[in-house]
Amino acid sequence: MRVYFDNAATTPIRPEVIETMTEVMTNHFGNPSSIHSEGRTMRAKIEAARKTIAEALGASIGEVFFTSGGTEANNMAIKCAVRDLGVRRIITSPLEHHCILHTVESVEDHQNVKVVFVNIDQKGRIDYDHLEELLQDTSLKTLVSLMHGNNEIGTMSDMSRISNLCATHQAYYHSDTVQTIGHFPIDVNKVPIHFISGGAHKFHGPKGVGFIYINGDAMLKPFIDGGAQERNMRGGTENAYGIIGMAKALELACANMEAYRIKISETRAYLMAQLQANFQDVQFNGDYDGETLYTVLSVCFPLNNRTEMMIMSLDIYGVSASGGSACSSGAEQGSHVLAAINAPKDRRTVRFSFSHYNTKEEVDFVIDKLKMIVL
Repeated sequence: MRVYFDNAATTPIRPEVIETMTEVMTNHFGNPSSIHSEGRTMRAKIEAARKTIAEALGASIGEVFFTSGGTEANNMAIKCAVRDLGVRRIITSPLEHHCILHTVESVEDHQNVKVVFVNIDQKGRIDYDHLEELLQDTSLKTLVSLMHGNNEIGTMSDMSRISNLCATHQAYYHSDTVQTIGHFPIDVNKVPIHFISGGAHKFHGPKGVGFIYINGDAMLKPFIDGGAQERNMRGGTENAYGIIGMAKALELACANMEAYRIKISETRAYLMAQLQANFQDVQFNGDYDGETLYTVLSVCFPLNNRTEMMIMSLDIYGVSASGGSACSSGAEQGSHVLAAINAPKDRRTVRFSFSHYNTKEEVDFVIDKLKMIVL
């Protein structure tokens, strides 16, 4: 038996999504830029997918552009805002995904953009008073880039509050929403924002496809030059099968969002209770009992010779979990997120992340294996 508790890294593709993609792969092969029947058929399917995603966000179809995933979308938002919108200062946090931190580092080094980090507390919560203080300096055109839900510790930002602050101080607002699209309702009509990003494989769609939402009042120029695809916004033949699969996955995620939230939250709460009942001195990182990403639970155990190789030991025993971001799993340095919140260095952290496929029986299996490792 194997148990998969690493859904923040990637989720299994839903059978319905595979079925949808397979039907298109089997019966349709046209290039969506071609004007003949096969091309027009594929173009119609891509535009139907765009409409599905736009409606899920409360956006217009002219504000949704397909990408290779969340990383490209985040790069595009930041680098093109600097290039096209005159942004000379970026306010972000030390807790962002590396695709944000490395991107702002790049524009700081090569385009003379000032990067400022907003204060955060030991639970990873944003200091909104400090953010407002930073925004009061309007001498430089500013982009605020703050993720919606942290992929390692689950702490969430208040998008409405940030949106209002940015509007008050004439700043652009970008949010990495890769972990929250399909899991939380996001309506760009109710919460004005300039850029958000999504990756299909975080909500049971295929890998290698995502999207960027670009507010019509902050339109950018192409990030990837080439042909006239994506209404001249992204050169290259579209990943048609991925796009169609992504739209199906998001449609299903949104239709079942509340039911899945309840089920996943119950599984997460059950794991927390079982950990506390069976292990001494177990602790949780982030705002775990407050404004949190219900799909993530960051747990830390006292560091000793039994917990030193906990992730590997869990894998051997049939449990897939992680120590943090999958994108940094091969790095020698520890988690930048845990370092930023001053997490104790004498503890071993395991991130368990959930989907609606997970069960309490799987939690029991994990607890049994942890007992074999820790006790």
